[in-house]
Order: sequence, then structure tokens, then C-alpha cells
Amino acid sequence: MSTLKDRLRTDLTTAMKARDAVRSSTLRMVLTAITNAEVAGKEQRELSDDDVIGVLSTESKKRREAAVAFEDGGRSEMAAKERAEAEVIADYLPQQLTPAEIAGIVTAAVEQTGAAGEGMKGMGRVMGVVQPQVKGRADGAAVAAEVRRQLGS
Repeated sequence: MSTLKDRLRTDLTTAMKARDAVRSSTLRMVLTAITNAEVAGKEQRELSDDDVIGVLSTESKKRREAAVAFEDGGRSEMAAKERAEAEVIADYLPQQLTPAEIAGIVTAAVEQTGAAGEGMKGMGRVMGVVQPQVKGRADGAAVAAEVRRQLGS
């Protein structure tokens, strides 16, 4: 069983005992998303820690997008709730990469694949090299934007 999933369950119990409503509801939601991912597809499977991090990343992105949407709609209290949930999820994600670290990884990948002179045609190859290195540690849109910036120039 995934150690991260065990940690989530233990922390849920602790949050429930402490009557921390935001943390307990967020952890319940995350554990439900993990269970849904485990039973999706043709047969049930146990998720590895990397798979759990993928689910957490997806849930974190949903919270960030929802917070922006609520803020745009003038619902600041709901936006604050979504941000609070994103902060709880962030506690379980690996340390996020800085823009400079992302740029360094992308530069190395461009050199490795030899895609520097190809322009946007080489984006797929570069992303294929970069994605495994940044999985769970950087937003895919930020990585893609950096790849476009480097290949476009």
C-alpha cells in the first residue's frame, strides 16, 4: 500500500479528532479521488506514491482554477475556501519548482533532444523529456509556456 495514502488516512483521523473541518473535509475529498482512481478502468489496482501524487496534483489544480473562477464571479468567500483546500493539499505534494529551475530543466532537455533549431515542431519531444522530471513538482501549463518560450526564440 502507498505510504502517502496511509499518511493521508492517519492525518484525516487526527484532523477529525482536532475538529479541523477544512482539513478533514479536504482529506476526505482527496481520499475519495484516490479511491476513484484505483477503481477506474477495467480492473481495480493499488496506486503507487507517484500515482497518488498525480491525483493530488490534479485536485490541487482544480482548487486553484475554482478559486480564480469564484474570484472572477465575485464570490470571495468561496474562493477563500478553495484556496484553503489547496493549501491542505499542497502539504502532501513535493516541493514545487521555481521558474528558474523549470527554465534550467527545459534548457537541458532542448539541448538533449537537439530541438533548438526546429522551433515548435520539437515541443513534443522536449515535453516528453521534461514531464517525468517535473511530475508533481510543477504546473504543466508553466512548463509548456517555458518550452514554447525557449523554442520560439
